[in-house]
Amino acid sequence: MRIFEGKRHMSVIRVFSPLAACVAMTLMAPGPFGSVTPGSLEAQEVATPAADPADVASQDAIIAAVYDVISGPAGQARDWDRFRSLFLPEARLVAVRVSGEGDVSTVVMTPDEYAERSGAPLMANGFFEVEIHRTSEEYGHIAHLFSTYESRRSADDPEPFARGINSFQLMWDGERWWVLTIFWDSERAGQPIPAKYGG
Repeated sequence: MRIFEGKRHMSVIRVFSPLAACVAMTLMAPGPFGSVTPGSLEAQEVATPAADPADVASQDAIIAAVYDVISGPAGQARDWDRFRSLFLPEARLVAVRVSGEGDVSTVVMTPDEYAERSGAPLMANGFFEVEIHRTSEEYGHIAHLFSTYESRRSADDPEPFARGINSFQLMWDGERWWVLTIFWDSERAGQPIPAKYGG
């Protein structure tokens, strides 16, 4: 996932290990948007749109749907109702941010906030994100997946402009899968993706 600059939700933590200057696109988030409105992180009041059963029938299906719905060429509007249909009303999307000085913080968004922030930048620039590796754990009605991703501006770009790991928390309600959380961090200088996660 990717996002543009927004207000940071958590207090800043100083990281003392040396980090090389991050590539500007790595520090941005389109995966994608505007500002996070204070106090707007309450549970969404708008009813969740009905999901396509094929999108939520399995873990593979719902992960594929998340990547598919945010991806597309410049000029193509995203289907944000489909995006919202994948998430529980209380769901959150959380991006880790690291400044050039090594300060670590997070940006916390509801699915609606993510959609509001992402729409215009995704249409303007084009954005394709694909999963290249996955590890998963499951117990009862819960599942945790580390989904390693690559981001490109065009589907046929030879090299990604960003890579990272999306940490998905999923719930099975007996009829379908839901996304509860997507929590992600980007690969950067001094923080390569480990081989066990597809790096």
